[in-house]
Amino acid sequence: MMMTTMMAAVLAAVNVIDCPKCDKRMRILDDGTATVNLARLQDDSPDAATLKARVEKMTARAEAFLKRGTIPPASDPKIRPLMGWSSWNTFGCDISEAIILDTARAMATNGLKAAGYTYVNIDDGFFWGHGEDGVLRFHPERFPNGMKPTVDGIHALGLKAGIYSDAGADTCGSIWGGSSSGGKDKGGVGGGLYGHDAADCKLHFVDLGFDFIKVDYCGGLRLKLNEKDRYTEISEAIKATGRTDVRLNLCRWAFPGTWAADIAESWRTTKDIRANWRSVYDLVNENLYLSAYAKPGHYNDMDMLEVGQLVGQMKTVFGKHGDTGLTADEETTHFGLWCMLSSPLLIGCDVRTIPASTKALITNPYLLAVNQNDLGCQAYVAQRQGECYLLVKDADERFGTARYAAVVNLSDAAAEFTVSAAALDLDGEIEVFDLVEKADVGSFCDRVTVKLRPHASKFFRLDAARCLMRTVYEAETAFLSDYQELQPGDKVGTAFPSQSPQASGGVLVRYLGNRATNDLVWKEVKVEADGDYTLAFDYMSPDDRSFDVQVDGGTAQRVEAPATTGCRGTVKLGMRLTAGVHAVRVSNEFAWAPDLDRMTIHAAAR
Repeated sequence: MMMTTMMAAVLAAVNVIDCPKCDKRMRILDDGTATVNLARLQDDSPDAATLKARVEKMTARAEAFLKRGTIPPASDPKIRPLMGWSSWNTFGCDISEAIILDTARAMATNGLKAAGYTYVNIDDGFFWGHGEDGVLRFHPERFPNGMKPTVDGIHALGLKAGIYSDAGADTCGSIWGGSSSGGKDKGGVGGGLYGHDAADCKLHFVDLGFDFIKVDYCGGLRLKLNEKDRYTEISEAIKATGRTDVRLNLCRWAFPGTWAADIAESWRTTKDIRANWRSVYDLVNENLYLSAYAKPGHYNDMDMLEVGQLVGQMKTVFGKHGDTGLTADEETTHFGLWCMLSSPLLIGCDVRTIPASTKALITNPYLLAVNQNDLGCQAYVAQRQGECYLLVKDADERFGTARYAAVVNLSDAAAEFTVSAAALDLDGEIEVFDLVEKADVGSFCDRVTVKLRPHASKFFRLDAARCLMRTVYEAETAFLSDYQELQPGDKVGTAFPSQSPQASGGVLVRYLGNRATNDLVWKEVKVEADGDYTLAFDYMSPDDRSFDVQVDGGTAQRVEAPATTGCRGTVKLGMRLTAGVHAVRVSNEFAWAPDLDRMTIHAAAR
């Protein structure tokens, strides 16, 4: 590799090189500089003027990505997914003041704080029940000085402090165990919020100054409490303290219901994560079709990160739970998808001894920008081939010409995935930047094929010449107003996504209708111009059914859907729409609607 004397970099931070062995057109280096590779710009032997123009264009692209290497501050402190560390995955209940403060000091000095990991969250294990006076007590051996010195120590480092409780009377550690000995942690018996909401919230957020709380549900489940009512009570108790900056996380181990976004900043959608591929695989599959429920300041929580738990380097206190560790490919898929799906990013490993490769991955500003932006978008499935997926979300602005895209291979075999520009809603030349490699890898127009190893993923930023009007809206990407995962949808009559080989994306929505609220809404259907449009609905139904279609809350139009025989049917509706973003609602207040596959929208033929 040598510097090319005939080309001078426009900025000192961007250097032009000639490296025939390098396959990237441009790369961002860890020292804050960038290189533009002349060899990859002259494969077709361009004339001098053309080459000069290409170098100038790629240099400008390098400058833009150097700027993107610094994530701008949030417009609101609570608008982005939480970033930090949690004690549970590594230490379980075996925590102490020394462990927490030592971890906080490591985060403040090893680059994690600088990258945005600012919350130090103390999970289960600090309790010693409530006293006869109703005051919460702290473990006399693990926290002999109480919690105030720990919170103050965290704050002194410029970090935020998080705490834990249960919606019921007893904590998860006291019911299921969580210490290195494998026993149940007796300190959590009677340590939960139940019966102590006001006093405990005042203690945590006023007297001690905690900034975040995760509220589990082991004790709540034992007492058979109603989740919506109980978590609403806790949310109101937090508000009553006068603190408006406290973040609340609901931990019910499944998507609790659309009501969660009204009271909390995040909510667990999954069972507990483990340090093995099967666990990551399961959690990803649980979140692929939840994009409609995320919005700025309110996010689906996929549980803590098992990064740093690499094969052959496992560190855990939980004994034999199938924790075989993750390969490098699996770790990249794990972290990248947590970014794409806008999950809170809470590191679970011991950050005092975090592997260098893991730290480089989770502090990569180009990956973090996918998660840490004010748009609040969770990626949705735009294409599917078996167990390979294309996930897409806007990058800089809604409906803009830049997209973040993940090509994901969840299967156990190598795969090739052909990405369609149409599925991205992009047109013209599309420039591709690999977020993990921090490098420009070329461009394409109509389609491009990506090769993937088993369990591997590629994460890209795509910059296109034009944005196309989206024409395909899969039902599984829509907002289901009554959606929840605490009870089987087919038993309680709430709509839910269901796998179907006949569906266009392999998934359709079943059990729509039978009451007004059990509807489906595509909230952001954008059309480019005023005019007449055709809305086509693909569906499946065992008998003759019907549904109503409303746009922006207007007059409902009834659509008849004749029975299908194991295949898809299509019904069409003409609609006059104005240019802009619309909400399209499908419902049936009095009977079951058909199983819905997708809606396509096109300007009506003239």
